[in-house]
Amino acid sequence: MNGPSYYEFYRRSTVGATLADALDTLIVDQRIQPQLAMKVLSNFDKVTSDHLKSDIKAKLTFKGHLSTYRFCDDVWTFVIKDVNMKLDNGESIDVGKFKIVACNSKKSGE
Repeated sequence: MNGPSYYEFYRRSTVGATLADALDTLIVDQRIQPQLAMKVLSNFDKVTSDHLKSDIKAKLTFKGHLSTYRFCDDVWTFVIKDVNMKLDNGESIDVGKFKIVACNSKKSGE
């Protein structure tokens, strides 16, 4: 494999799902090959991960009640309920449920 591989969970975001739907439409219409769609999705994983790592500097703090947690395949998942988030600009947001997915910056075996 060439270079590092990236986690694929950004594909489940609104932007990622929309991209996948658009690529599926192009495949069904025979405008692109499935291999190209997979390359586009792999590039999406890389670019999204790299930009979040280097360009996003905003911070937030939060308080809530831990509902569930899990550790599987080097990925932690936490579900927090009744959450109050405070952004670094002082704004406060209350949400019913907040999911955190945390993983190593490199996949296992790299």
